[in-house]
Amino acid sequence: MPKIKTNAIEIYYEIHGSGTPLVLISGLGYSAWEWHKMVPFLAPHFQVITFDNRGAGQSAKPAGAYTASLLAEDIAGLLDSLGIDSAIVMGHSMGGFIAQAFALAYPQRVRRLILASTNFGGPHHVPITAEAMKVISDVSSDPLTRFKNGLQVSTAPGFVQAHPEVIEEWLQWRLQNPVDPAGYQSQMMIGLGLLPEAACFEHKLAQITAPTLILFGAHDKVVPPANAPLLAAQLPNSQVLILPDAGHFFPLETPQAASQALIDFC
Repeated sequence: MPKIKTNAIEIYYEIHGSGTPLVLISGLGYSAWEWHKMVPFLAPHFQVITFDNRGAGQSAKPAGAYTASLLAEDIAGLLDSLGIDSAIVMGHSMGGFIAQAFALAYPQRVRRLILASTNFGGPHHVPITAEAMKVISDVSSDPLTRFKNGLQVSTAPGFVQAHPEVIEEWLQWRLQNPVDPAGYQSQMMIGLGLLPEAACFEHKLAQITAPTLILFGAHDKVVPPANAPLLAAQLPNSQVLILPDAGHFFPLETPQAASQALIDFC
């Protein structure tokens, strides 16, 4: 299992394919597994680098509140260890916060940027829907029921019923890879730390000149696609693409369409 030590922690990573480096940054509580359905479509075109953020998967899970900048430094260290000067960078959900922090700290290392199902924080973004918040904040049912309900609200309408094999694989993966409570709480602080206007990315994004794709699922109730034009208004070299048949977890719902969008953009 490949790991590198950087920024005082060990990070687990995987590399697939060859060509221009493409770094994929996972969302809250997810490991590199989040990308496993997209990697086969991307690897013929790129050197795909997936990894476990600190606090998740096989990477270290040190205590304490994490920040987007801290995890951006982890990525810089990973790329240094791999001898990679610059890469295409894609971040999903919480990973989008990290991608924004990385692009701001290391503009010369970002060839292209993909911000997926994310927002810029602060008081002006469009928050999670009431429906999704009710499901995600429920603590009255057992963990398995909560996870199933979370998949229902986080994917496109009808996806759970139409793709039982994907849902079963998803459930089995989570049962075999339970969330580390301390690591999850530490990762949650990334988003919470960006809520004050002074801390958010909204007024900093104009500094990012790399070509940027803003990618959302049309049925995302966790990070509503209404955030896409808000991001685009701040990013000077950006374009928006909405995947019509996807929710928040489009890397697992519509991996081929999502991969093709990335390939076309790059």
